[in-house]
Amino acid sequence: MNKTMDDLGSYAKEDVIFLLKDLSGADIEKGTLERERAIQNGVHYSEMLPVEYQPSEDYIRLFHDSLEKTKKDIALYVALAAEQIVHSRGLGIVLSSLARAGTPIGVLMKRYIEFKYGVTVPHYSISIVRGRGIDENALAFILEQHPEENVVFVDGWTGKGAITKELTDSISRYNEKHGTDLSSDLAVLADPGHCSNLYGTRDDFLIPSACLNSTVSGLVSRTVLNSSLIGPDDFHGAKYYKELSQDDLSIFYVDTISSEFVGISSRVESRLAELRENHTDMNWEGLRSVRRIQEEFHIDDINHIKPGVGETTRVLLRRVPWKILINPGKKHYLEHILMLARDRGVPVEEYTDMSYSCCGLIKQMDDKK
Repeated sequence: MNKTMDDLGSYAKEDVIFLLKDLSGADIEKGTLERERAIQNGVHYSEMLPVEYQPSEDYIRLFHDSLEKTKKDIALYVALAAEQIVHSRGLGIVLSSLARAGTPIGVLMKRYIEFKYGVTVPHYSISIVRGRGIDENALAFILEQHPEENVVFVDGWTGKGAITKELTDSISRYNEKHGTDLSSDLAVLADPGHCSNLYGTRDDFLIPSACLNSTVSGLVSRTVLNSSLIGPDDFHGAKYYKELSQDDLSIFYVDTISSEFVGISSRVESRLAELRENHTDMNWEGLRSVRRIQEEFHIDDINHIKPGVGETTRVLLRRVPWKILINPGKKHYLEHILMLARDRGVPVEEYTDMSYSCCGLIKQMDDKK
């Protein structure tokens, strides 16, 4: 029988409750090359974990610098996305962030709603896996606990829209199976892929929480869906890296941004009006960019193209990169990308025909067999 994981992760339970099975004792980390070969040989990425990246002092300094530069903007984008949620769905909501990139953004949205409206909305973090869907056991738990509230899904950013599509398909299946009427709308901080209608910005900029892994996401790993560890009635799993607690910046990150809510509050209404005036419905512009890149660089598998600052960071931290494409006009967002590429000896190429600041291309493992 699943129960809430009040003791999983380093956030206060008032910020978020993880609906994840604790797999802290499982030995499922694989080195980068071994994991890449396994994925390209058909093992699903969710069946194993990458070894957690241990950043250098220079890289941690870069995280702090980028947070200092962007904290006011991020606070504003959190406010804009949260206001749109409240305006469209009211305050009788449950935030359901998609672990793990969505978790800190969900925490911030919850805190903003409390700051602005004095209402404490529930917030859970649950798993969704590309190609395998959302964690239906976690979803059922939320609906059982909060039968009257609207569930709102939250993520950090969009790439080419794979998770948006996965969420749409998953919720459609769930509604059909259970006779529910859940909305699959996804609220995000940044939507450079143009595949969300609830967003703070469509700029592809550095969200500092994309720089790090578990140490900015409550010390929780990526989510795991491995049948040897996860039974049919279990939540999807994750590891809790308690041993990294001395390096944990999760609370520092959300506290730093939350403290900016007072300062940006006078700008929210005017920026909301501006956002609405310039709004265009989701048009999957990012996916068109990705298809152009796929054709131009002769890439067989579209999943080897990871667009946007957040996804490119992930490629450099836990995949085997072939090359990084950067939009030269956006270099001011890309200092950490250039640092990681330099450290790993990954070629960087200028490329402007995309709606993103950068794009990571994964290397095809010719010796994968």
